[in-house]
Formats: sequence, C-alpha cells, structure tokens
Amino acid sequence: MYRNRTGWPSEIVDRKVAWSAAMLRRAQADVFGFQELWHRDTLARVLEKAEFNEDYMLIAPENHQGQSITCAAIVRKSLLDGTPEWIRDFPPAFRLQSRGDDKQTDAMFVDITRFSRPVLHFRVKPRPRADAIHVYVCHLKSKTPTNVTADPWYKQERDLYSKHIGAIGHALSTIRRTAEALALRLLITEATKETNTPVVVLGDLNDGQESNTHDIITEQPLFLQPLSTGGRDTALYSAQSLQQLRSLRDVYYTYIHQDVHGSLDHILVSEELYDNSRNRVWKIDRLDIFNDHLNDAKLRENEGASDHGIVRAQFSFRPA
Repeated sequence: MYRNRTGWPSEIVDRKVAWSAAMLRRAQADVFGFQELWHRDTLARVLEKAEFNEDYMLIAPENHQGQSITCAAIVRKSLLDGTPEWIRDFPPAFRLQSRGDDKQTDAMFVDITRFSRPVLHFRVKPRPRADAIHVYVCHLKSKTPTNVTADPWYKQERDLYSKHIGAIGHALSTIRRTAEALALRLLITEATKETNTPVVVLGDLNDGQESNTHDIITEQPLFLQPLSTGGRDTALYSAQSLQQLRSLRDVYYTYIHQDVHGSLDHILVSEELYDNSRNRVWKIDRLDIFNDHLNDAKLRENEGASDHGIVRAQFSFRPA
C-alpha cells in the first residue's frame, strides 16, 4: 500500500471489506481497535457489512479520506464514555537527550516530537458504577528500514553509505519506534500514577514481548504467584503473558516474516485488569488469536485477508 500510488481495484477492496466484516462477526468483541486506517468510508462499509450499525459506532476522523494514516476503533454504542481524541504530539515531558553518564559515553540528542501514527484515546464504561476504562489504540513505527535515499547526506556520499543502507534504515526505524514507546509510556504514567484508572493498550507495537520497546511501555512488572497479591501502580501487563501463565504451551503469534513467527500485536492492561492485583476490578477470562489466515497464502489472496493475526481478550467484572 505504501508504494501503491493508484490504490487497489474495487474488487480487491470488496474482498478485504468482506473478510474484515466476517472477522468482526467472528470476534464479537465490545471494542475493536484498528491499527492502520487509510479511509473512513471503507471502514464504514465494514461496519455495515457486518450488520453492526445498530449496536456499534465507528470512531474515526470525519474527514479522513486517504490524506494520512491513523488509528481507529469500533465500539459498542452503550459503552462509549465521553469524546474520543487523537494524540499526535508527544507529551511535554518527552526528552531523549543526555550528555553521557560516564567519560566513555558520547552525548546524544533525538529530535522527534510526534507519533508517526496518531494514537487514538477514548473511554468505555462497561459498568455504570465502575470507573471508565481508558483505551489507547496504537501503531508504532514498523521494523521496515527507513528509506534515506532522498536525504542530502546520502546523495552527497552515496558510495560511502550505499552498502550500509539497510543497517542504517533499520537503526533509524528502531530509534523512532523507541521514541514513540517512550511517549506512549509517558501518556500511560500520567493516566495511572497514584490513581485507580483502568487502562488498556491495543495495537501493533511492531515489537515482540521481550523487546526493549515493549519493556519501556509496560515497565516490566513482575507477574505474581497465584497466592500473592500486589500489582504495580503505573505498569501494564501483557494479555499474552496472562494467558501463557495458564497454558501448557505458547502458540501466540500474530505475524510471519521470512518464516519466523512473531508477536507484534498486543493487548496490555493496567493492574485494575490483572488477576493478582489487590486493586483488581476486571479479571481476564481468555485470550484468543485468530491467525489461521497467516499460514494460507491462497486465503489471503482469495479473500483479502490481513497479513496480521487478530488478538481478542475477554474480561469479566470481578473486583478484588
């Protein structure tokens, strides 16, 4: 899509709309996060084809018609609380600058001020007497190498840099994704510090569970043993980990690249949705991954399936 200037033919769009609508009906969730919206009208078609119009509402910018890429959501109408917002700018506290912490460490300064894909933030209120849950739908910078061939420094010394273009591009993408992870962590800390605010983060974080960017976003909380209770005020818990603690084996993957199965798409929750937290409000019941289409190239071609799996987590109201 990024290099396709003319767009898809209508028959391909129709297949993608039909497949997406079928996945909505299969998942039957209360909240759906969409990581990469190009055009509002196409997602509206998905909502209509799924026959969700009566019970669900589309959360997407009204004038979004292909001029940029953003995050979106479909939410059960009875749950939405307040007005959604898209967060483009990094919080004021964002800073990636250091003079070095010892004599062998050079100074560094990273000048990034905005999310490459605006973060969607909204609230849902499943229980009238319980606090609203803050939902953040995110899409962090991909692992695809940043293209630098149009930059003046590259053009001026092409012979020097051309053989290293892949490594340079990967490093730049990692730096940008790390900056976005920090900015997202600052938003989460502001929402959760010394509060009982439930938070859920949905989206394509473009890194695995053991990655540094994942650690920045979650704050690497300890997962407590069954008989212990606690929880971290500002940390996030991976629904993947919560499921793995109950499972005999791990079959979690949402993306296949060069035959390597990885998890890029995550659901992260605050201590209010963590079973062993003394501040628990919601208890995780199950986690499902719809990823059969990742292993079937014909299915993707014939039905317009996504190249990502779909993660669904189910919670029940169970205050500690």
